[in-house]
Amino acid sequence: MRKTNTSSRVRAPWDEYFMRIAREVATRSTCNRKHVGAVIVRDKTILSTGYNGSIRGLPHCDDVGHMMENDHCVATVHAEANAIIQAAKNGVAIDKADIYISASPCWNCFQLIANSGIRRIFYHEFYRDKRILEYARACKIQLAKIDIAAD
Repeated sequence: MRKTNTSSRVRAPWDEYFMRIAREVATRSTCNRKHVGAVIVRDKTILSTGYNGSIRGLPHCDDVGHMMENDHCVATVHAEANAIIQAAKNGVAIDKADIYISASPCWNCFQLIANSGIRRIFYHEFYRDKRILEYARACKIQLAKIDIAAD
């Protein structure tokens, strides 16, 4: 027998659900210049998460200051890289997965994503590097902005 949903609650679509999780992951960021979260997903299952922060075991730039080069804090490992590293560290294959990121990837992170086999990139906020638009098309990687209401 099939149950009907009698509540007025509307379930979030999958893309919105995973983007909200990416935004929550961003709250763990240890660089106050930009809080970014990433979630790698395949078959509606979370494979890995990452946020931007210092190298494991080193002080957070929020606590000791930023290491600035060309208007970027280079003391932090980016969220996308951390999510890919976490998957590799735990032996989780991410080929043909999707990644949800609270801000679009920088050029270096785009390269990591492309070479990891991730096929779709979803982001909430476009951030800085327009090269990813052209190269995503060339690499046949779907790149899509997801707008969700503020919590």
